[in-house]
Amino acid sequence: MSRRCEITGKGVLSGNNVSHANNKSRRRFLPNLQITSLLSDILGHEVRLRLSTRAIRTVEHNGGIDAFLLGTPDRGLTAEGKTLKRRIEKARVKRAASAAA
Repeated sequence: MSRRCEITGKGVLSGNNVSHANNKSRRRFLPNLQITSLLSDILGHEVRLRLSTRAIRTVEHNGGIDAFLLGTPDRGLTAEGKTLKRRIEKARVKRAASAAA
């Protein structure tokens, strides 16, 4: 399992530890990833994702996982995000067709 947010793609960065004597050694900056369950109203069940805390805040700010994915262009999503977005769009079309019938 990679250390990468499944929606935003935020991953590991690298840099230097710098001592008081200005010695430099390489280090890794890890993203704050959390496994979270977000309720999808359109799919009708929870979706478990490994998201950065910033992504969780952004999703909640936009009104949930459905509104966030439908309002975000595909170029701003990872492969997992695009897959989930397609599932939500397909379920939304299916729900609208059954409501119209």
